[in-house]
Amino acid sequence: MAYQQITYEVADSILTLTLNRPDKLNAYTHIMQNEMIDALDRADRDDDIRAVIVTGAGRAFCAGADLSAGGATFDRAAREDRVTAPLRPNGEVEWSDDAVRDGGGRLTLRIFKCLKPVIAAVNGPAVGIGVTMQLAMDIRIAADTARFGFVFARRGIVPEACSSWFLPRIVGIAQALEWTYSGRVFEAQEALAGRLVSKVVPHADLLPAARALAREIADNTAPVSVALIRQMMWRMLGADDPMEAHKIDSRGIYSRGASADVREGVTAFLEKRPAVFRDRVSTDMPSYFPWWQDREYK
Repeated sequence: MAYQQITYEVADSILTLTLNRPDKLNAYTHIMQNEMIDALDRADRDDDIRAVIVTGAGRAFCAGADLSAGGATFDRAAREDRVTAPLRPNGEVEWSDDAVRDGGGRLTLRIFKCLKPVIAAVNGPAVGIGVTMQLAMDIRIAADTARFGFVFARRGIVPEACSSWFLPRIVGIAQALEWTYSGRVFEAQEALAGRLVSKVVPHADLLPAARALAREIADNTAPVSVALIRQMMWRMLGADDPMEAHKIDSRGIYSRGASADVREGVTAFLEKRPAVFRDRVSTDMPSYFPWWQDREYK
């Protein structure tokens, strides 16, 4: 796919995805959504990519949904590119139809399934989908110029992009409700205090800080282990008992314990040298992976 609204740049095993509508403050569109999903598919297939950084071009990360359709922005049946869902015999919308699905949710669910670490480098304003898309990313680093806003109630809509699942798990229910009830836009330091972001740095230091973190992952860790850790951590957020973690931990320790990567990692530690991990995400994931069943949209 040739990208119109994002850029895809790989350097030294780090992929940088840049939302690239700077004249529109990188406002989110269906084109951008589909390009991001395609780019993440590519990244998961490419064993040379060890980490992904997502940032914005120009002075914004993403100013939210493109509002050029005015009041019809969120009314799919009223827009020029309208898509209408079929109706049930009783006249109710057929909620299982893809036409009803939230586009931002499609993106965050794709990020959720990624096999590579995803780092948000938040360079400026991030509002609506501009901030909710970040919630499925693993680590968020903000420039001191960044601002955030969960503005649903101020637009008369509700949380999207699966943020009602992600946000309380990241910042806690009270903080999530304060930000979403008020819909106010807040500064990077408040995001840091509320644990939405892990670090705030001067704007000029943002991408170097994100790349340094990505570089540390790429240079020192086993890619198969990182892919497994990512899914273990995220999916255990929904487990109903620590026994579920024990089951997956046990499978992972048993299968990875016999791998060439573990032999290399231990030997390198004992010999006080950098490890060279050979297992590849594309071919060497353990047989028990994935251990979950994907949920259908219905």
